[in-house]
Amino acid sequence: MSTDNFLNEIDELNDIDRNVLWHPFTQMAEYREAEPLIVACAEGCWLEDVHGKRYLDAIASLWTNVHGHCVPEIDAAVRDQLDRVAHSTLLGQANVPSIRLAKKLVEITPEGLDHVFYSDSGSTAMEIALKMAFQFHRQNGHPERRTFIGLSEAYHGDTIGSVSLGGIDLFHSVYRPLLFEMVHVPTPYNLREPRTAEDPDGLKRFMEALEAAFVTHGKEAAAFTIEPLMQGAAGMLAQPKGYLRRVRELCDEYGVLLICDEVATGFGRTGTMFACEQEGVRPDLMALAKGLSGGYLPLAATMASSRIYEGFLGSHEEARTFFHGHTFTGNPLASAAALASLELFETRQVLEKIQPKIEHFARRLDEWIAPLNCCGEIRRRGLMCGVELVKDKSTLEEYPWQEKIGARVCLKARDFGVILRPLGSVLVFMPPLAISLEEIDLMVDAARKSLVEVCGK
Repeated sequence: MSTDNFLNEIDELNDIDRNVLWHPFTQMAEYREAEPLIVACAEGCWLEDVHGKRYLDAIASLWTNVHGHCVPEIDAAVRDQLDRVAHSTLLGQANVPSIRLAKKLVEITPEGLDHVFYSDSGSTAMEIALKMAFQFHRQNGHPERRTFIGLSEAYHGDTIGSVSLGGIDLFHSVYRPLLFEMVHVPTPYNLREPRTAEDPDGLKRFMEALEAAFVTHGKEAAAFTIEPLMQGAAGMLAQPKGYLRRVRELCDEYGVLLICDEVATGFGRTGTMFACEQEGVRPDLMALAKGLSGGYLPLAATMASSRIYEGFLGSHEEARTFFHGHTFTGNPLASAAALASLELFETRQVLEKIQPKIEHFARRLDEWIAPLNCCGEIRRRGLMCGVELVKDKSTLEEYPWQEKIGARVCLKARDFGVILRPLGSVLVFMPPLAISLEEIDLMVDAARKSLVEVCGK
């Protein structure tokens, strides 16, 4: 890695970054007052800024990077594709990499997901899934099925449709007048829920609420939407074992489609290629993005069952076509990167080799993070983890949001060479699957030191 070419531009870059660039999910009035971190280059699990300082990428560049940065095999695949064609439309024609990738995705996703519709982000992949579900019912004899059911605290993206499916008021409440109605059931999260001898996990009411939603709305529901096993942006909220399986059973019982949002949980994050595999669940529609291209280029896919696909077939006069598309749908460069990434899963035996990393990560969290008084709970599936920060472990007293405790801890972690990002008062870990045991130690140790300095012991 080299940052020599940027040394004479640092002041200009800082000025433009502060005054021209508008960052996502960022209060720019505060950002403009801080020293920006501007990434110049990367290698493996490490990023390097314009000053030459290196940081461990402990959030996989917002949960996308899988095999590390500057992976020779993926680099070569993209360069090779550049010599052929960088982009051509998928509207009414095709290109070679997107065809090959579609075949591969059908092979690795749960059985029955036999058709691929491309887009460019997790938001659009979920937007497509909800529109498919709605239109499928409308033109196949059930126009009354127009309601969507899902979890409170859900996050499915930032387009208007995917925001409608969400339930995080901080992100979504301002847009409420623009959204369609959604039936939310309580997220099965129980850190502060009462527990009894009859219900030691405090989960009974969540199961009852889930079943009640189907009783009340099952005949009018188009689909149930869920992030399987772990709700990411809600604060890494882990679902209890069997919850996803029960959702699938209720969908089957009431004729409701199941949409699994595997944008964050897919491609090995939870320890299996897809999270829904861990409960033997086959969704009717599944959204993929983030790790799909190995973290290289914007690419998403909505996987659909043959039943859904065939519900859109007909003559031109019937107008059963799915009238939806994106300019860069099935982009050849992104598809080539994704194919190379998926090949690395096999040649590098990624899923097999992350198992000892998952165990090592869990041990380090238990040894170095769990004993801290500010650690209220550790929620983890595979290498996907959230640590809920509290003022007092014994009472689970929460930090006021105004204290920005998560952001302060993450800012301190940069001093120790690690990039983390919070979700409110939850400290998030989501490293590339390529992370080494030594890098896991560095990541967790930096987090511990930062927590001690900011929160105390």
